[in-house]
Formats: sequence, structure tokens, C-alpha cells
Amino acid sequence: MKRLALFLSIVFLITILGASFALAASKTEIEVASFQGGYGIDWIKKIARDYEKLHPNVRIKVWGNPRVWEQLRPRFIAGNPPDLCAPGWGFDFWAAIYEGQFFPLDEELAKPAYGQEDKKWAETINKALLDEFYWEGKHYVIPMFTNLYGWWYDDAFFAKNKWEVPETVAQFEALAEKIKKKKVAPLTTQGMYPYYALWSYFLPLAVKYGGIDMYKDAMNLKPGAWKQDGFLKAAQKVDEWVKKGYFQKGCVGMNHTESQMEVIAHRAAIIGCGSWLEAEMKNVTPKNFKWRMMGVPYPEDGKGDPTAFYMDQDIATSWVVPSKAKHPEIALDFLRYMTSLENAKYVSAEKGAIVPVKGSEVALKSEALK
Repeated sequence: MKRLALFLSIVFLITILGASFALAASKTEIEVASFQGGYGIDWIKKIARDYEKLHPNVRIKVWGNPRVWEQLRPRFIAGNPPDLCAPGWGFDFWAAIYEGQFFPLDEELAKPAYGQEDKKWAETINKALLDEFYWEGKHYVIPMFTNLYGWWYDDAFFAKNKWEVPETVAQFEALAEKIKKKKVAPLTTQGMYPYYALWSYFLPLAVKYGGIDMYKDAMNLKPGAWKQDGFLKAAQKVDEWVKKGYFQKGCVGMNHTESQMEVIAHRAAIIGCGSWLEAEMKNVTPKNFKWRMMGVPYPEDGKGDPTAFYMDQDIATSWVVPSKAKHPEIALDFLRYMTSLENAKYVSAEKGAIVPVKGSEVALKSEALK
């Protein structure tokens, strides 16, 4: 009898284990690949686990790295891409759109938003950013973060030295001379990546000199647009600041975190950067350090808006569903869930990020960005 009972117990255990394995095997796994920058990918993993609780038959594998496009390009070419990806700034989005590599999102965008069933998904996202990759009547890319560029500084360091935040170019130049007397560089930049200076110094200053129409003409490749006075004056002014020694010596050889550490170490007073800076430097920023952002100072003879900031869609963290994805329906649904108002608020609060989902700004904790 004991042997029979043991035999039946073993059979029962094997049956249960078999059923469990069968259940596990019946789950649909989708692969999500993401650029891993200042905001990390932990937030994606957290949202993925929440989605799995709502959909027990789905398993989501999330991975990423700072050069994810290098792994994704050959997979797109081979016709074996992930189900969902944010392929990073090194990926050619427009070429992929022209080649039909991305799934058109409009049918999904017309569906109710997660948690806001009275609204279409499209209605919950900032339209200007959603339309950045609109081509021949269709949308192909979903933005996740909005970049806002400005001049970052330590408010506590400024207060200690009784330095006032400049509003005009003349005020900045007067301040820069005071800062230099303290053996501190007024400005630094992420010299290994020159586009930081483009976003944070040259273009905002040019628009304040020449106005937004001048900038639009240049972006639309209007003949002669780049020769307009606003661009010339901005280039001359930045060159003047370099010659006056306002930029930190050696900054052209620094990467992003190295140059940003120079501000934390108070060897430089100001750095131009995007709204991800706080999150990127969170683990190395002292408690008594207070990140704040100012606008690029306004030139006295400027024709543009004195309050203008340069902003764009964070292309590195923008999402696409490959047209050759194995499970596009689940990927699209997860993407819609990921950009729900509830999740957008979570990401905004957790990462100190500006998320282009309407209403999520109320969760923003960053005093600098508020």
C-alpha cells in the first residue's frame, strides 16, 4: 500500500509539474529592446511586470544598452527584429520608414487610451511630438520623453557667491568675469559630442537673435537661410566667449558625464544640457547641490522671443513596432499601456522627466524643470 501511495503521489506530482510547464510554455513572449541612456530601462521593466499581471498569458523580455542600434540594424536587415523597440539616436528612423520597416500606428492610436477610455490614444499625446514622424497620412513613432534644453547650474553655489541668474547676454558676460575671478570656468560643454553645444548654445542663441521664422527657413532648407544675421551673430558670439576664456579649458575632450561632473565639482559654473541631466547625474550629485536650469541669455539687439527654449522629441527613447515583429498586436497593446496617463505619471515622477502624455506634468518632482 505504501508503494502504491508513493507511486500515485509521484504520478500526481508529475501531472502537476507537466501542467505547470505546459502553462508556462503557452505564454506568448514578446521582446522589447531599448536604448539605455540617462533614464535607464528599469522603468520599462517595472511597467512590463505590471502588464504581465494584467495579461497572465504574456511574458515580456526587456533588454537594452547605450548602443542598442548596433545590435538592431543587422536584425532589421535579416528580418528578425524585436517586437517593440526604442532603437536610439544612432538608428536612421526615416530610412526605416521609407523602407516599410515600421508598423503604422494609426489604427491603434484610434483605440481608447488605457485608463482613459473616453479618449483615443492619439488624443492623450502631445500632437506636435506625435506628428514628428508623420508620413503619407500615417504615424510611425511614439514619443516617450520631451527634451528641454537650457543652462544648468547649482543654485546653492550661485547663492553662496551672490551670483544672480543672467537674463541678457550683457548680464551673462558681466557675471562670467566675476566667475573667472573665483578661478571657476563660467561655461563647460560635452566636447566629445558637439551636438550638445548645438542644442544648448548655438541654436537657442541664434533664434533669440533672429527669430523663429529664421530657424524654420533653415530647417526647411530655404536657399540662403543659414546665411541670415541671426545665425552669424550667434556663431560670432559663441566664438567670442571661447576667445574670452569663458569655456572651460580642455572641455572639448570631455564626454557628457565628465563635463557634467565639472559643474558638480564647482570647477565650472554652467553647462548647457537637456532635461535628462538630473536623472543622469542623480547618483553622484551631493545632497546640498541644487540643480536649476536657466534659459540662454537674450541679446539686447535680438528679434526673437526672450523666453524661448529649444525643445524636441527625445529620438533616442522613441518607440516603434517593427513591421516584421512576431507579435505586433501584443507589442502595440503594450506600447499603448506603457504611455497610459498612470504610467506616464510614474515615469515623470521616478525619472524627473518631461513625458509628452497630457496631464503627466503634475507628477514632475524636479524643481529645475517645473
